[in-house]
Formats: sequence, structure tokens, C-alpha cells
Amino acid sequence: MTDTFSAPTPARDIEDDVDTTSARLGREADAILADAENGAIGPRPLREAVREDALVARNWGRERALRLRGAVETEPVKASLYALGLGVVIGLLIAR
Repeated sequence: MTDTFSAPTPARDIEDDVDTTSARLGREADAILADAENGAIGPRPLREAVREDALVARNWGRERALRLRGAVETEPVKASLYALGLGVVIGLLIAR
């Protein structure tokens, strides 16, 4: 019989050195839940929550539009070829 040996891997937490968006949101959610359990905050009114979410979406859209505009300005030929290719693909899909 042959036994294979594998060296033990050191125990590490998945989020040791990584600060991803999902990890940050997880920490914020944990903090909100902890505050809610302590009675520090109550539920937000729906209108306020929708306004805040709309503001976040608007800022995200503006940021993406500025990035796209910058990319088109730095490489207009590449952007034009991408747009042409996308138009051809959409045209072929619609023609089906």
C-alpha cells in the first residue's frame, strides 16, 4: 500500500488579507444587526431607504459613465470597433 503525504496547511481565515466589497458589506451588516439588537436604531422608513438606494444607483451610474467616456476618449477607434461588433451581434440576434 502506498500512503501519500500531504503537508498540513496552516489554518487561515478566508478574509485574512482581502478587503473585498462583499467582505466590507458583511461587516457593515453585522454592525447594523448588532446595533438593532441593542436598540440603537430602528427600522428605516421605506421612503428614506428608497431615496438612499436611488442616490447610490445614481452615483454608480455617473461613475461608470465617466469611466466609459474616458475610455472612449483615450481609444476612439477601439471603442468604435467594439460598438460596431456589438451592433452586428444584436442585428443578427434580432434577425432570427
